[in-house]
Amino acid sequence: MTVIGLISDTHGRLSDEALAAMADVDHIIHAGDIGGPDILHALEALAPTTAVLGNNDFDEYGSKVGRFAHPVIDGVRFLVAHYPRDVRIGFNGCAGLAAGDPIPQVCVHGHTHVPELLCGKDARPADYFLCPGAVFRPRGDFPRCVGKMEVADGRVLGVRIETMSGKVLMSAGAGA
Repeated sequence: MTVIGLISDTHGRLSDEALAAMADVDHIIHAGDIGGPDILHALEALAPTTAVLGNNDFDEYGSKVGRFAHPVIDGVRFLVAHYPRDVRIGFNGCAGLAAGDPIPQVCVHGHTHVPELLCGKDARPADYFLCPGAVFRPRGDFPRCVGKMEVADGRVLGVRIETMSGKVLMSAGAGA
């Protein structure tokens, strides 16, 4: 089993609580508005990190960080972008997919600073559509939060959005 940490909207501020929340993961996905290369360096010191550019990021991260990411982690296909509209798949596809790309099982976005976890018919054609909320300046009366996901052999075992102290706000799947 692989544990994936989901984080977004750090805006150059990565608190000790956020680092501690990511300390037990095997891979990290950052859904944009990183705020500087030092944030990625700190996350990469914990686990391999996949990140995308947000509307407050610039080309300071090099070619490995772009507008979209399509990681496959333990057999699970992801689509990651900062804007929700870029990962919402409609009948004509979406901005983050090219013609012929396989449908991702998990679509991850940032930008809204509001945690979101959709599954089943609400996430289709993906299995999960989510935003981990924000580590900096959360909105919608939510606390600062991150996401955690367990995957194995091409399957999502469970996903949850939790506060910095580990209190579960939203969850789905058998391992949640």
